Amino acid sequence: MTNKEKARERREKRMQEISLLRTIPYSDHHRWWSCDNVAVVTGSNRGIGLEIARQLAGHGLTVVLTARNVDAGLEAVKSLRDQGKFLKVYFHQLDVTDASSIREFACWIKQAFGGLDILVNNAGVNYNLGSDNSVEFAETVISTNYFGTKNMTKAMIPLMRPFPHCARIVNVSSRLGRVNGRRNRLASLELREQLSNPDSLTEELIDRTVSEFINQVKDGTWESGGWPQTFTDYSMSKLAVNAYTRLMAKELSRRGEEEKIYVNSFCPGWVKTAMTGYAGNMPPEDAADTGVWLSLVLSEEAVTGKFFAERREINF
Repeated sequence: MTNKEKARERREKRMQEISLLRTIPYSDHHRWWSCDNVAVVTGSNRGIGLEIARQLAGHGLTVVLTARNVDAGLEAVKSLRDQGKFLKVYFHQLDVTDASSIREFACWIKQAFGGLDILVNNAGVNYNLGSDNSVEFAETVISTNYFGTKNMTKAMIPLMRPFPHCARIVNVSSRLGRVNGRRNRLASLELREQLSNPDSLTEELIDRTVSEFINQVKDGTWESGGWPQTFTDYSMSKLAVNAYTRLMAKELSRRGEEEKIYVNSFCPGWVKTAMTGYAGNMPPEDAADTGVWLSLVLSEEAVTGKFFAERREINF
């Protein structure tokens, strides 16, 4: 058997395992939620976000879809309601790169529902397909994927309802953003150690790292800057998301038991969506599973600041 055939066999086995996991029901012991619990999924008019919203609504939660385009968002809500007339799904326009849009959304959530219990930061962009590695839109990618996630998280935390069950934030990320991955990692050992060490990890460090990358993109020196070599801008944005996940988990863990919010990130895999040009090897139904699992079943376990794939913890 060739290496290519072995790799295909491993992928098929992993897909079977994921599909099997999705058939395992959440037990009553873990069912802490009801239709009174609100989950917000950003960028959920299509792809993984739409599927996460569909599955959460199917479990009986009230789900708020968001999208930049109003027509696309309303059509997504209609498609979900057509699938199940009892699904409680709503839509509100949101652009995570626009501070005023985030503020307006926060006011609406507070007025309409009194707050939220789950935030899934899914909104993201990627302009590279196949073997492309252009950084033409690097600033937009960083602004959406990292700063959008960060700013949305900061705006929603005061509105989250941790009691009596811990609230949770789930960030959609990628293995491409692993600090210490064997491939596609930062060349600077010093920077990797700083980003990996909880004692040295700060918001300023994360912001400075992505700013240095953007500055090198602008002056044309990024290729010699020691940045990831595959999907460079997307990888940098997700590296920042992963680091911010760990940082927020550390900060929020200082809260009292009745104020706890768990924060985790996960890699959905290479998914058949518009972002990959539908060239992925995993359907959105399977890709969404870990995000839904993190949203629902970790209510009694203090699991926070971790990175997951296929319901298993992986290294940052």
